Amino acid sequence: MKIHIFLALIGTFVVIVGAQDQEGFISLDCGLPIDESPYNDSFNELTFTSDSTFIQTGKIDRVDKDLSINLSRQYMTLRYFPEGKRNCYSLDVKRGTTYLIVVSFVYGNYDGLNRDPNFDIHLGPNKWKRIDLDGEKEGTREEIIHKVMSNSLDICLVKTGETFPIISAIEIRPLKNKTYVTQSGSLMLSFRVYLSNSDASIRYADDVHDRIWSPFTGSSFTHITTNLNINNSNAYDIPKTILQGAATPKNASAPLIITWEPIPTNAEVYLYMHFAEIQTLEANETRQFDVILKGNFNHSGFSPTKLKVFTLFTEEPMKCGSEGCHLQLVRTPNSTLPPLINALEAYSVIEFSQLETSLSDVGAIKNIKDTYQLSKITWQGDPCLPQYLSWENIRCTYVDDSTPPTIISLDLSNNSLTGPVPIFLATMKSLSLINLSGNNLSGSVPQALLDREKEGLVLKLEGNPDLCKSSFCNKEKKKKNYLLPSVASAASLLIVVVVVALFFVFRKKKTGPSDLHDPPSMTVSNVEKTNQSSIISKKIRYTYSEVQEMTNNFDKALGEGGFGVVYHGFVNVTEQVAVKLLSQSSSQGYKHFKAEVELLLRVHHINLVSLVGYCDEGEHLALIYEYMPNGDLKQHLSGKHSGFVLSWESRLKIVVDAALGLEYLHTGCIPPMVHRDIKTTNILLDQHLQAKLADFGLSRSFPIGNEKHVSTVVAGTPGYLDPEYYQTNWLTEKSDIYSFGIVLLEMITNRPIIQQTREKPHLVEWVSFMITKGDIRNIMDPNLHHNYDIGSVWKAIEIAMSCVNLSSTRRPNMSQVVNELKECVISETSRIGEGRDMESKGSVDFSKDFYNEVIPQAR
Repeated sequence: MKIHIFLALIGTFVVIVGAQDQEGFISLDCGLPIDESPYNDSFNELTFTSDSTFIQTGKIDRVDKDLSINLSRQYMTLRYFPEGKRNCYSLDVKRGTTYLIVVSFVYGNYDGLNRDPNFDIHLGPNKWKRIDLDGEKEGTREEIIHKVMSNSLDICLVKTGETFPIISAIEIRPLKNKTYVTQSGSLMLSFRVYLSNSDASIRYADDVHDRIWSPFTGSSFTHITTNLNINNSNAYDIPKTILQGAATPKNASAPLIITWEPIPTNAEVYLYMHFAEIQTLEANETRQFDVILKGNFNHSGFSPTKLKVFTLFTEEPMKCGSEGCHLQLVRTPNSTLPPLINALEAYSVIEFSQLETSLSDVGAIKNIKDTYQLSKITWQGDPCLPQYLSWENIRCTYVDDSTPPTIISLDLSNNSLTGPVPIFLATMKSLSLINLSGNNLSGSVPQALLDREKEGLVLKLEGNPDLCKSSFCNKEKKKKNYLLPSVASAASLLIVVVVVALFFVFRKKKTGPSDLHDPPSMTVSNVEKTNQSSIISKKIRYTYSEVQEMTNNFDKALGEGGFGVVYHGFVNVTEQVAVKLLSQSSSQGYKHFKAEVELLLRVHHINLVSLVGYCDEGEHLALIYEYMPNGDLKQHLSGKHSGFVLSWESRLKIVVDAALGLEYLHTGCIPPMVHRDIKTTNILLDQHLQAKLADFGLSRSFPIGNEKHVSTVVAGTPGYLDPEYYQTNWLTEKSDIYSFGIVLLEMITNRPIIQQTREKPHLVEWVSFMITKGDIRNIMDPNLHHNYDIGSVWKAIEIAMSCVNLSSTRRPNMSQVVNELKECVISETSRIGEGRDMESKGSVDFSKDFYNEVIPQAR
């Protein structure tokens, strides 16, 4: 039997409450008077505050008291907007973070007109949805999962007809960035349900992310429950109260079927299914089923994990047919029990194609607005987008949807502006016209603006009687004021000249012949600096046009990471390079770009990727490396690079190379360096399969002397991250050791670091478990077909396990790791040599006999 899901609207939620941290939450009661803020919601203890500090427009009111009886407190007030076409909330968020965004609208006949409003809601420059409250007496609630690309989020209400836009509440919750990942676009909620015959909706504090889960049942379901504790420790943080119940089909041999129609009907869909086995199975019982989304998705032979959540989801967007989406859980012939499911989420993809206005321009124009306290009602939201709502008195240039617009003209004439002309106007490089005429500005015009005027900027300043249009204002007064300092400066200059002369005299006497030929060391302090950047060196700095030329206008992409896209290129016609272009939406940004350049300028080692050059030109940032034609270690282990399997000997040599590079960072640099992001994708291979460490954007100097650690914000890649560092924020070189141990285990096993379907999901736990069985065949990569020296394998495993010890003090240092890995290489190389002397014996028989004779017991 088909079960259809219908979405319920907001009302009074019956919630199971507990104490949780609300860090990162934004909970706004729109229209709440400031003197009533904040308060704790009586249903769930969420702390709501007034919206008055997040928006400067609109008026506040309350819903009709006769209609507010069944409403939660945050829906009893509202803000409405009788003025302006667009009114926006500006919220501080964390760039690169994925958020759950919920907006609620309850009209409640606040104005006594009984005229339900309709209007549009925008996220930044993009339309999210048309809100039509006709017939929605209890209001409506819209929810989206969206990744923000700046540190500010604009939620805008746009008037589309005769009625005024209204809003009741805004709720924003940060999610884990590795969850709800889409190939493109954001996710609009279709439904989120847990399988239960309960009548209670569940949200915060049971759900730490404050997702609302509605109960769902059907006549063809049997519901089962348990009081046992369920392990809910996966990235999706599904509430334990939800996982303690599940649904199975009443007919044990029939499939469990759920259907729904996405909105719009042709939308692409993402589905998230949460499973946990909550029954104790007898020895002769099994539960196994196929998960099928008709025509799109098929996961065969799935068995839920006992008392532990497993989330199965679609990694790619899907389109359902004309009959809607059709999910089936079908029992396999080997199963003695019917399928079950605990909870289910479905989303439709919404594309926000329009990029926001250039971030630097937005920052500057908002600075202007704050400096002069401009209260133009049109100056809300994105300055340039959508075009029909662009800010009054500015003009923008538009290229296409994939290029952020920029501000080219700013007219602030006749606005009664007072005070000095702000210097940050000069930072808006795209501006070709600034009109400040007819105001009451005073002081002198910043020299940076006057310089821009020489470059073609049209600067209109007439009608400001107290404004000096020259950098040499009040010359006579300055002459008197500067006479004494000038004399002092001249005397100081004379002293400096004498000291410098004496320095060179003495240095010449001390310098021997060999010193004259030694090149100066390249440290950060040696790097030439200009006003544009603290890391500029004329010898290796390239312009953006040169970067375009060397990559043939970014013709061939080699790959993409968190920093941006890497392109193939040529320097000096024949020298191949890899050009990593910083994405303007990169969460790493200029700080990591600068860190990587500064580190690679002062460290040089055969096992570190060399920096050929870089580009630092306005918003265009690029790093130019030596070209590594064999890609990264991860690609080779997965077989994605060339299809051939790396031999055990090659793997050992590669990790020795990587270990030598890491040893140099820890012991050969002054001060020592911690890489902080050791992983298989950051180990690159040249044409001879020689390995080199790459990606130093997270690297940090390590203290010398009595200090044993650096206290810093945790950074790195999940799975490779040192648990001790994660818990304490104390960074040492042993954090790199842990990550290197994970790399070793990947190289040995060629298995995922986290795999929920394993008996022990984390690779470290799984290897530890397998070691106790003493069966090396189930630990090693099966693609090697037992072609390795058993002694070297066990030693490599022992090295890896010592590196991932939970206590950093019990981990070896990199020099010890290098020496022990070299012994593994010698052992494997010796085996290969002996093998060549026994060519008369069949290779299959020989490897078989060798394996059976020397397999060790558990250590």
